[in-house]
Amino acid sequence: MTHPATLLIVAALLISGCGGNSDSAPSVTVTSPTPMGGNVSIVAGARTLTTTAYSPNPLTVSVGTTVTWVNNDTIAHTATSNTAGIFDTGTIAPGGQASKQFTTAGSVSYHCTFHPGMVATINVQ
Repeated sequence: MTHPATLLIVAALLISGCGGNSDSAPSVTVTSPTPMGGNVSIVAGARTLTTTAYSPNPLTVSVGTTVTWVNNDTIAHTATSNTAGIFDTGTIAPGGQASKQFTTAGSVSYHCTFHPGMVATINVQ
């Protein structure tokens, strides 16, 4: 047998959920996956790596995001687009960083000019 106090609590919860203005629809927020932030690490030992030299890879960002490459290796590197003129960070010394703002949607592949086997992609949405 159900305890009378339990029935009162259930009834109270049901009634409180039905309150409010019937003219307004409930508020629902739908979001798409949030693109990752704009920081890329050039990992230690990067010159001997390929697709794992830049982390994360690939990187997905929103249009207008500034991507910052941080050199966590002991030697210099670059981040240079495979298509001439899109971007080139120039030399990033060990412990240094360089940034580029991406203002156009698309996919951009890049590499290190000193170590061409180091490759990555940025997807701009």
